[in-house]
Amino acid sequence: MSDQDRVPAGIDARVPSVARMYDYYLGGKDNFASDREAAEKVIEIGRQMGNDAGEIARANRAFLGRAVRRLAEAGVRQFVDLGAGLPTQDNVHQVARRHAPDARVVYVDNDPIVLIHARALLARDPETIALPGDLRDPDAIMDDPQLRAHIDVKRPYAVLMAAVLHFIPDDAEAAGIVRRIRDRLTPGSYLVVSHIFQGNAAEDVATAGKQVYTTTTSGGITGRGPDQLSGYFDGLDLLPPGVVPVAHWDPEKPPASPVDLSRPGILAGVGRVPDAG
Repeated sequence: MSDQDRVPAGIDARVPSVARMYDYYLGGKDNFASDREAAEKVIEIGRQMGNDAGEIARANRAFLGRAVRRLAEAGVRQFVDLGAGLPTQDNVHQVARRHAPDARVVYVDNDPIVLIHARALLARDPETIALPGDLRDPDAIMDDPQLRAHIDVKRPYAVLMAAVLHFIPDDAEAAGIVRRIRDRLTPGSYLVVSHIFQGNAAEDVATAGKQVYTTTTSGGITGRGPDQLSGYFDGLDLLPPGVVPVAHWDPEKPPASPVDLSRPGILAGVGRVPDAG
């Protein structure tokens, strides 16, 4: 049986999916030959930069878990995960529920395969739902009747945008998406962002990596630096340790010395909407 025989109608398994590539980086099995081939190219390019794509993906996943735990402990009971990706270990709803059994979660993704897997996993979980949505239209996502029936937007909630904004190639469009999400957040709500950055990688090597992603469902990938990422949190209170590589984001264990931003990787930050008044 070919990969194409195993997927729903209308999905071309010959085109690499960024969600399935990420699943492969994490050691998952929900991926096809095209995904593995593209991911291996990225892994090889990463080696030329002195990085391990799998290690970076796992560090990003671990950051997301720490951030969700931190917010659940701070009293957040509602989470909206934009660009959720394929279910893996320690999903947002699982982490949140360890610290807040009443937590409610909305997963949003534009990949039909992601939604099929998520809905199968969540079939008996009324507190967690999975919805289709395109990050390029954040208003449509946040105005979705199912989301608004599940999340009380008048109360604090967290919007998670982990390793997804770099698939928006235009800087102004990416910043605009974040601004539109940020402007909707109620006092006491949180914004969680992680994003790839190029560091001091040789331009030809970085370009080779970007070219791989032009063949995927995302159509491309764009790295952004700490200044751009910090701008996503304008008007919010940025939680310590600020915008740092994902492996260093831990409010309980802040970096002992300035972090190395020369190597490519993923940056992260978490911001809180100030209380009214």
